[in-house]
Amino acid sequence: MDAARSLVAEGLRPEDVSEDALASRLYAPELRDPDLVIRTSGEQRISNFLLWQSAYAELVFDETLWPDFGEERLQAAVEEYALRGRRFGAR
Repeated sequence: MDAARSLVAEGLRPEDVSEDALASRLYAPELRDPDLVIRTSGEQRISNFLLWQSAYAELVFDETLWPDFGEERLQAAVEEYALRGRRFGAR
């Protein structure tokens, strides 16, 4: 919402609004979009976390609670990710 409001506040014309214009106004535009999002605690939702940036990210849901999520669970999530065929939205 803040990025969209920024577009409006800057007076961008509708024809000048693009994915790049919006992405450049997100909270950390200098960071790459994530390839992998790991959700701990068994929840199977992302709770508005990096919604725009994680559109093509792979999601791993882990039952482990965050305080207990350590190197072993991270390695398992990365190994699961490595087995996937990434399509970036294509079929």
